[in-house]
Amino acid sequence: MAELTTLARPYAKAVFAEASEKSALDAWSDDLATLSAFAADADLAKVLVHPSLTSEKQAQALIDVCGDKLNEAAKNLVAILAENKRLALLPEIAALYEELKAQLQNTVDVVVTSAFELSDAQADKLATALKAKLQCDVRVTSEIDESLIGGAIIRAGDLVIDGTVTGKLSKLAEAMKS
Repeated sequence: MAELTTLARPYAKAVFAEASEKSALDAWSDDLATLSAFAADADLAKVLVHPSLTSEKQAQALIDVCGDKLNEAAKNLVAILAENKRLALLPEIAALYEELKAQLQNTVDVVVTSAFELSDAQADKLATALKAKLQCDVRVTSEIDESLIGGAIIRAGDLVIDGTVTGKLSKLAEAMKS
């Protein structure tokens, strides 16, 4: 995973610089999301790495599948990635680009995993508390994992807060073994 990130980072930074310069951050987000989704497709991935296809044909295949959803700069990115045998990096490039965009816009995506669905009031209260703690705008998405029994796990980038019953029981069991 670290190797993919290392390979994808220069491309993500270049795309981000281009998008910032042209004030096209959201347009590039859309293009990269489209490219990433198609590149991650198992059937298309086989075509994109097929040894009998030239890099031009691989690039054209991806561009054709995306249809007219891509701008010229995104098509050029696909051509460059194909030429360098890096089309498989598109999902990682998209993820790194979104991280750079979030840093610029001072936002963070927070994933809250809980045993039960959060109410709108709970999500708003949590977003307000996290906004104060992280000192940036917060976008909250929630997931349900019934195995947690109660409480929630909050993930914001590298920060993980485990406030679940399961997590507390695990910590208690560790403390008793020590």
